[in-house]
Amino acid sequence: MRILIIGGTRFVGQAMAQAALDAGHDVTLLHRHATDELAGATHLLADRDGDLGVLDGLTFDATIDVCAYLPRQVRHLYDALDARGGHHLFVSTVSVYREPDAAGADEDARLHDPAPEDATEVTNESYGPMKVTCENIAAELYGDAGLAIIRPTYVVGPRDMTARYPWWPLRAARGGAMISPGPAEAPMQCIDARDMGAWVIRLAEDRVTGAFTAARPPTTFGDLLDETLAAVDSDARLVPVDGDWLVEQGVDGRRLPLWTEGSPERSLAMATSRAEAAGLTHRPFAETVRDTLAWARANPEQSTNDQWGLAPEREQELLDAWWATRA
Repeated sequence: MRILIIGGTRFVGQAMAQAALDAGHDVTLLHRHATDELAGATHLLADRDGDLGVLDGLTFDATIDVCAYLPRQVRHLYDALDARGGHHLFVSTVSVYREPDAAGADEDARLHDPAPEDATEVTNESYGPMKVTCENIAAELYGDAGLAIIRPTYVVGPRDMTARYPWWPLRAARGGAMISPGPAEAPMQCIDARDMGAWVIRLAEDRVTGAFTAARPPTTFGDLLDETLAAVDSDARLVPVDGDWLVEQGVDGRRLPLWTEGSPERSLAMATSRAEAAGLTHRPFAETVRDTLAWARANPEQSTNDQWGLAPEREQELLDAWWATRA
């Protein structure tokens, strides 16, 4: 197949591009910055918000749009391809769902009200509604018979330059007393970028249509930490700390990445049966953890930053204060 990927050089998109190359497809990547990676693909350098003349005259069997955040970007790409893009796969987000009434909601769960089509500011509050608008525009342009919508939860694995989940394997490997923020039973879902990438290519190959939540079956935040420690054979000792108390100390989901700040979110306990029936499979999570740690250690300039995680000194201060409340 001739597959066009918008993006395709970082994390989620790179996993899809590599899966497509591994499957023997003719892969074209449209992105902004030159790279030495993915040498088997054709690289078209362009800003998706600007002139897309590099696509003139090109025809594809499938197009995967990994990085549309603004509604206008969906129309701009459609206009540039002029019906030459083939089957369309749009990568959305689980954030399109309103908070479900119970765990186990499926793809027919209520979505947020769509944002205005001219919305341009992406915030925590606008992200989901803007992706709803993107989905609606894609459905209008490509029709139900030509569109697959993929709604991932937290995407994890090696090459995760968001530095969110990598903080946890790195922290676990360091050992010692380690904060386990409550409630431990809060829902948690993630998906390995490589599993998602290989699956999306299979969707393209089979011209599958419909909307799919892309995630591993739901677990809990406590189990995520337990499995992370076990996978890296860590001697760290998890210390359960009340989530409301942590919030009172000014700790949020940036300091403890992926934590929902003491308020369980049922949108992280979505049903996964529809995606699995469409071929989504998952590698053992221990493999994801170990590969993430190996990549993070080899690429500290990408796997760590000041936006995510607790400094060791701050974590110890919090632990000391927490233990004092329990004395």
